[in-house]
Amino acid sequence: MASIQIEGLHQRFGTFHALKGLDFRIEEGEFFSLLGPSGSGKTTLLRLLAGFEPPSQGRILIGEEEVTHLPPEKRRLGMVFQNYALFPHLSVFENVAYGLRAQKFPKNEIQGRVSESLELVDLPGFDQRDVHTLSGGQQQRVAFARAIAPRPRVLLMDEPLSNLDTRLRNQTRRQLKELQQKIGMTTVYVTHDQSEALSLSDRLAILFEGEIAAIGGPEELYNRPPTERVGQFLGDINVLECAVLRKGNDASFINVLGAEIETAATGEKSTIKVGIRPESIAPAGIHPFEMSGVVDDVQFEGEVWRLIVNTHDQPIRISLAPSFRIDPPKAGQDWKFSFSAGSIVVFSNHESG
Repeated sequence: MASIQIEGLHQRFGTFHALKGLDFRIEEGEFFSLLGPSGSGKTTLLRLLAGFEPPSQGRILIGEEEVTHLPPEKRRLGMVFQNYALFPHLSVFENVAYGLRAQKFPKNEIQGRVSESLELVDLPGFDQRDVHTLSGGQQQRVAFARAIAPRPRVLLMDEPLSNLDTRLRNQTRRQLKELQQKIGMTTVYVTHDQSEALSLSDRLAILFEGEIAAIGGPEELYNRPPTERVGQFLGDINVLECAVLRKGNDASFINVLGAEIETAATGEKSTIKVGIRPESIAPAGIHPFEMSGVVDDVQFEGEVWRLIVNTHDQPIRISLAPSFRIDPPKAGQDWKFSFSAGSIVVFSNHESG
C-alpha cells in the first residue's frame, strides 16, 4: 500500500489545458474514484499517474517517492483497462503470469502468485482455461488477477466495468469492492458512472474541465453537494431560487416553497439557490413542512413512483418508494407532500441577487 500525493499538476496539449493545477492526496489503502463527464480530465490524470506520459507541470509522489518522470515499469503499479487487454490466444494462467514474467519473477514464485491471485478473484482452478471461452465478467476478473499478481503499491482502473451488462456490472462491482477490501490496496478508479463511484468509493473527486469541483466521501457529496453543478451531476435534484426573508449574525431565514426555513447566515445575499433531492420529499404527514400542488405527471418505474407536482409556480420532482404504501395520485389531482429543513441543501456558489 502507498499514499499518492498530487502537487500543482498541469497538463497541456498544445493550447488545450487538460488539467489545471490539481492538488490533493489519496491515503494508503483508500478506494478513490475520479468521476466526471467525458473530457473532464479524469483519464488524463490516470495516464499521468501510470507514467504513460509526463505532466506539463507539477509533481506526483507515491509513498515517499517522487515518480513524476519515472517510466511505468518502475512505478510498481497495477492497471486494469476498460477493454481488459487480455491475450486471447493464451490461457488464464499465461495471462496472469505475463506481468510476473515481464518483471522477471522467479519461476518457482510465479505459480504460487498466479494461484493466489485467481483465488482472490474467485476463479480457482481456471488456470488452464482458454480466455476466449470465459464470460465477460470472468475475463474482467482475470484482468484483476493479472493486475494484482505482482502485488503493486497502487491499483489503477480505467472504467473496468463499462463493457458489462447491468446485472453483471452490479455483481462484479460487489466482487471488486470485496477484493479491494480483502487486499487493502490503494486503488484509483476512473468512471463516468455516478452510482458506481458512490457505491465503491471511500472518497471521490469530481472533475469538470480539468479542475476538481469537489472532493469528499460519497454520502457527504451526495447529501451536501457544495455547488449546484455537483448536485445535478451526482443525481436528480430540485434547484430552487429562494428569497432571504430575515438575516442574523449566525443564521438567516429563507422562503422555500412558501415555508420559512432557518439556514446558515447568508451575508448580503437577497436570494440563494437551494437543492432538495426528489427522494427527500414524502407524502403529507411524514415531515414538518407541508404544501400542496397539482400533479402534472406520474410515472411508475418498478422500484419507484416518479411524480412532477406544480406548486408555487415550480415543477417539483418527487420519488416515492413503494414502502410508503399509498395509492399514487393521478395527473391533474391536488396532492399534498412534505419535506424537512434538514433535506434542504444551500449551494455555496450562488451570488447575491
